[in-house]
Amino acid sequence: MIRVRRINHVGIRVSHLQTTRDFYEQLGFQFLAGPVGPEPVAIMEHPCGVNLNFILNATVQPEENILMDIDQKHPGYTHMALEVDDIHEVQKQLQEFGVTITEGPVTTNNGSILLFIRDPDSNVIEFHQPAGKG
Repeated sequence: MIRVRRINHVGIRVSHLQTTRDFYEQLGFQFLAGPVGPEPVAIMEHPCGVNLNFILNATVQPEENILMDIDQKHPGYTHMALEVDDIHEVQKQLQEFGVTITEGPVTTNNGSILLFIRDPDSNVIEFHQPAGKG
């Protein structure tokens, strides 16, 4: 078995650094560096340790998310899920920020509560409150 300690970062291709930065700062992420490297990449991190690398080479603003919005199902990562303690507080804050909630809150069979949004490039973000919390 390969001993993995944690996810180090998630890479997300985006079309515009400032728009992306402004959006993720509303969610509590802090800008660390960028653009750097040949791609180039900008790096943001949440105080909880979630690190995002924004690959700044998208050539078009997407009209739809190819992994989520079309009938043909392509393989690939569909979303990231951020665990929270109080989904209703998250919902309230998102509404105050003017962020559109695309689905939820939805309670699953096991009691978890889920809420979904999209970033400016239509990448899906799930907020996940585990069962028994909140």
